Amino acid sequence: MRFIRMRTAKGTAAALVAMPLALGGLGSQSHAQDPSPGPSGTFGPGCSALSQKANTAKDKVEEAAAAYPQLSQLVSATVRAKLSSTLDGKPDITVFAPNNQAFKSVTVSQLAWLLANQGQLKKVLTYHVVDKQITPDELSNGSFTTLEGSKLTTSGSGTDFKVNGKANIVCGNIKAANATIYVIDTVLQPPS
Repeated sequence: MRFIRMRTAKGTAAALVAMPLALGGLGSQSHAQDPSPGPSGTFGPGCSALSQKANTAKDKVEEAAAAYPQLSQLVSATVRAKLSSTLDGKPDITVFAPNNQAFKSVTVSQLAWLLANQGQLKKVLTYHVVDKQITPDELSNGSFTTLEGSKLTTSGSGTDFKVNGKANIVCGNIKAANATIYVIDTVLQPPS
């Protein structure tokens, strides 16, 4: 009897975790029906850990990112670099969004230097943005020019993708009104 109750509780918990993700994926319903080798809807091992409002598909990219507490440091850095209107003003972009854990792996002195140098901060942040919406099926072997001007690469398959061979996409294909967001676990550095 105890085993049955435990299985039922686990099943209920799994359904509750899946519910917000299913609601968040409603905005991309038409894409979900397209045949493609990439995942449809939101995917990745970190999606269940992201606290969010149910649907960010009608929000501009900064408001959509702000809906995720795990992206608060990125949103703060974007405001500090005065990039909010630039990003919100672009019609179709992809943001490889470092989560708060990614910022924790940057040393305190490096982060302080970066935050004190608006030009360098802007360069690093725009290296995380591509001026087109990238679909999951384009991630397996992609090469994209960022707003910063340098190339960024993606690789992988199924629901396991990397950016520049080192940053893992922990939750991908999050929709905003003008962007697709892929949450990553590393702050990327543009090539020197």
